[in-house]
Amino acid sequence: MFKTLREDIQTVFLKDPAARSALEVIFCYPGLHALWLHRVAHFFWQHRLQFLARLLSHINRFLTGIEIHPGARIGKRFFIDHGAGTVIGETAEIGDDVLLYQGVVLGGTTLKKGKRHPTIGNNVVMGTGAVALGSIAIGDRVRVGAGSVVVKSVPPGATVVGIPGKIVGDHREPLVDLEHGNLPDPVAEAIRFVLKEQDKLEERLKNLENVSGIASPRDELPEKIIVEAVFSQGGGI
Repeated sequence: MFKTLREDIQTVFLKDPAARSALEVIFCYPGLHALWLHRVAHFFWQHRLQFLARLLSHINRFLTGIEIHPGARIGKRFFIDHGAGTVIGETAEIGDDVLLYQGVVLGGTTLKKGKRHPTIGNNVVMGTGAVALGSIAIGDRVRVGAGSVVVKSVPPGATVVGIPGKIVGDHREPLVDLEHGNLPDPVAEAIRFVLKEQDKLEERLKNLENVSGIASPRDELPEKIIVEAVFSQGGGI
C-alpha cells in the first residue's frame, strides 16, 4: 500500500510542474485526494457494500469537487490536475499513466444496465472540459483537446479535437504534455480549403469572361475579406 501511495505522489511531481514538496502534494492536491478516496470506495463496491461505497463517493465529491463512481476502474499513476467538475461514470475503465484536466467527463449515453461508459487506454491525456460519451474505446497515447466531445472510438496514437471529436493527427511516442495552442483546428482547415477552392473558381470565371469579352464589375465581399484574414494563416481570435 505504501508503495502505491509513494507512486501516486511521484506521479503528481511528474505531471504538474507546480508541485514543490511532498507535503504540499499530500495536503493540497484534490485530484490526489479524490483518487485515494475512490480506492477505498471501490474496495467497498467490490465487496458488495454499495451504500458505504456511494456514501464515500458522495463525500469525496463534496470535499474535492470531483465525482468518481465507486464502480469505475482506474489504473496506476492516474492523475487529475485541477479536477473541479470532473465526472467519471460507473462502468468507466481507465488505464495506466492517464492524465485528466479540469472538467473532464466520462459519461454514459443510455439508461440500460451494463457497459455504458468509455474505456480509456494507457498514456492518454484529456484536456480541460473534454467529454467522452458512451461505451467507446479511446486507445493508448491518445490526446483529446480541450472542450472536445468524443462519441466514437479513437485508435491508438491519435489526436482528437472539436465537437464532435475529429482525428487531426497521430503520434507514436508516449506524450504527457497537451499543447492546446498547437493543436490543429479541423473547422479552420475546412474553411481554408473552401476559400482556396472558391479562389480557383473565381479565377476560372474571370478567364472565361476575358475570353468572351464580357466585362463584369469585381465583387468584393467584406465578409469574405474578414474570413480570409482570420483563417488564411491558420490563426484564431
